[in-house]
Amino acid sequence: MNQHATVSRTGPAPADATPADHPRVACGKVGVLLVNLGTPDSLDTPAMRRYLQEFLSDRRVIEWPRALWYPILHGIILNTRPAKNAKAYETIWNHEAGESYLRTYTRSQSEQLAKALSSHPEIEVDWAMRYGTPSIAERMNALKDAGCERVLVFPLYPQYSAPTTATVNDKAFEALLAMRWQPALRTVPPYHDDPAYIEAIAGSIERHLDTLDWEPEVVLTSFHGIPQSYFRKGDPYHCQCCKTARLVRERLGWPEERLMITFQSRFGPEEWLQPYTDKTVEKLAQEGVRRIAVINPGFVSDCLETLEEIAVQAHESFEANGGEHFTHIPCLNDSEAGMAVIESVVRQELRGWV
Repeated sequence: MNQHATVSRTGPAPADATPADHPRVACGKVGVLLVNLGTPDSLDTPAMRRYLQEFLSDRRVIEWPRALWYPILHGIILNTRPAKNAKAYETIWNHEAGESYLRTYTRSQSEQLAKALSSHPEIEVDWAMRYGTPSIAERMNALKDAGCERVLVFPLYPQYSAPTTATVNDKAFEALLAMRWQPALRTVPPYHDDPAYIEAIAGSIERHLDTLDWEPEVVLTSFHGIPQSYFRKGDPYHCQCCKTARLVRERLGWPEERLMITFQSRFGPEEWLQPYTDKTVEKLAQEGVRRIAVINPGFVSDCLETLEEIAVQAHESFEANGGEHFTHIPCLNDSEAGMAVIESVVRQELRGWV
């Protein structure tokens, strides 16, 4: 149902509605488009450069004036970062499938959602990436060609921020600009406090800790960061991350000092949301904490920022500073619990359409 080959499905036009020579028009479908951030198509430097250029040229991601940012981007970053990123991706690449795990998981989420909604033959499920391939415009057009008169766009980010949710929505609406006949469009709002999501995160922590022969003294909920300036301009991301962490902590029945919130992946000279994950990991080890776990509730799927930045870099940093036991709790990915969240949100947002 969600393969990336365009399938034209048509129904008979009413005899009294169109002339005999009128082309058959696919109609009557409702589309669901899952959208994640994106991934390079391969590990080679040109593919890495194309991906980084698209990502870092997005005005939602980097809000600096173009006259200041573009010389840095094109003069320094795109000449040095691709090779460095390729080495990092190499360590967490799905070599069997020849792609990043983010692509593997997003495709699987789409396929599993299609099966879960198979009792509704009018629903077409597809997936796209904000940066890289398959693009949002490509899959929006595929859904339109398949007869989708209504499309639900699902940015796969539980917490809203302009550099994530908003830029997905921007691209979806931009795709409509090129359409003569536009489908009606809905976008999924943030679900940072959805009971199904909170239960899934808390349950994943409990199940993972049950597999260990040691107990972490501290569990970090590490969210991707954004610059403080974005927060001061009104971005609700920080507040939503804090609410997610609080609700998970309350569900687990833990004290505040056992489940801490941190922010990772800062970039550039600006001050970002704090406390920083890397600095917190170092500080905990230096203060005598010997056992920690880290989970990434803001990431629907494991990717470079979780598998390499946390599971590898943070692990090494913790041990280098005196820590003894470190574990990374995987993202929900395409697990049963993760799919239950996606399905629940989609069914809720399709009300009135299906």
